[in-house]
Amino acid sequence: MAFGVAAYALWGLFPLYWPLLKPSGATEILAHRIMWSLVAVLAMLALSRRWIRGLSWRRLGLLAAASAAITLNWGVYILAVNSGHTIDASLGYFINPLISVLFGVLIFRERLRRWQWAAVGLGAVAVVVLSVDYGRPPWIALVLSLAFAVYGLLKKFADMPSLESLAVETAVMFLPALGFALVLGVQGDGTFGHHGAAHMALLAGAGFVTAIPLLLFNGAATRLPLSVIGMLQYLTPVLQFMIGLFVHHEAMPASRWTGFVLVWTALAVLTWDGVRAVRRPAPVTERDHRTSPGFGPSLEEETPRH
Repeated sequence: MAFGVAAYALWGLFPLYWPLLKPSGATEILAHRIMWSLVAVLAMLALSRRWIRGLSWRRLGLLAAASAAITLNWGVYILAVNSGHTIDASLGYFINPLISVLFGVLIFRERLRRWQWAAVGLGAVAVVVLSVDYGRPPWIALVLSLAFAVYGLLKKFADMPSLESLAVETAVMFLPALGFALVLGVQGDGTFGHHGAAHMALLAGAGFVTAIPLLLFNGAATRLPLSVIGMLQYLTPVLQFMIGLFVHHEAMPASRWTGFVLVWTALAVLTWDGVRAVRRPAPVTERDHRTSPGFGPSLEEETPRH
């Protein structure tokens, strides 16, 4: 439990870290995060004497696609935080479980229970309300949630341990990230090495603050039930929201509060229904095995875990 709380709390505190990297732009921070994440993960694999095994061409292709998805997620997230949209970013991670539910229906052909449909409906209404409030769809939240959900889906199909898969993902993007950082340096637009040793250490530290929560999460995921992990995941967007509201002092008009309350209500319904289903599982007959397209792992098992 301590590992799980620490992992999700550290992820939730990320909005306090990225502003420390200014005057670096979001794309330069992203490039260094990719490069130094590979260094950090390889160091952790070496210390734990774990190596990458079973990397078929199929898995490599899936992890390469996952790498593109998480790169998009990281880039948009850093840009959102450093441009004063931390609350919008937190909304993306509040919406993410609802996107995972839809993936269960569309990809795994799961049958949703009545309260799960209610949660999805509330989430859709929330997006409409927030679109009216912003004057446009909440693109930051939608891109973050979709990219993260796609990332989790691809990781599920790849079926590799988190540290090993992150090593492959960052290795795939390492050369493009290095090339981008070198071009910035040649053009004189890069900040690495031009703002003191502390700034260099903070940029390099982006890789380690990425890898450490993942290591803690691995320790939790192997010991805790999935239902507990599902509860803990809400700690991250709650902390992000509080940082955006109380530390970054971002605006929250009444109409925006309405949209967030709808999302929170949807998550409460989804969580309550999941807990109820775990405590009172429905009996499964042999006929259910043959005829039900929704038969298989529960929704909690299909939800991507990171």
